[in-house]
Amino acid sequence: MTKTDTSVRFPKKLLQPVGDFLSLQLKKLERTKKTVEKEDPFENLDRETIAAAPDAEAEEQVTHLRSVAMQVQLTRKIIQTRRALARVRIGTYGICENCHNMIDTDRLMVYPEATLCVSCERKLEKKKART
Repeated sequence: MTKTDTSVRFPKKLLQPVGDFLSLQLKKLERTKKTVEKEDPFENLDRETIAAAPDAEAEEQVTHLRSVAMQVQLTRKIIQTRRALARVRIGTYGICENCHNMIDTDRLMVYPEATLCVSCERKLEKKKART
């Protein structure tokens, strides 16, 4: 049973420090992603002109795969942080998107871009595990 009333909103002044923190986090994430992209050996490599030894090529591929995995994780984190910033702007930060109850502050301290309370997150994970 979920509520559809999302009338709970927080004043912008109250959420401003959270927004500032999330904005800084977003900038750091974007810088980190650019660095990871630059360090990808396939990003700046002209493969036709280089006759690499098999072990060097294997190392490049492993480094490339690690870079791609990190980029995917960073992209997810960037998207989540942007969503949290949008929720700060409209005053719904800290309110579960599903049940509309408050998200525990300890959870927000550890995972500031959380949009679901622990209970709803568990339900979602169980649902995903079944499918």
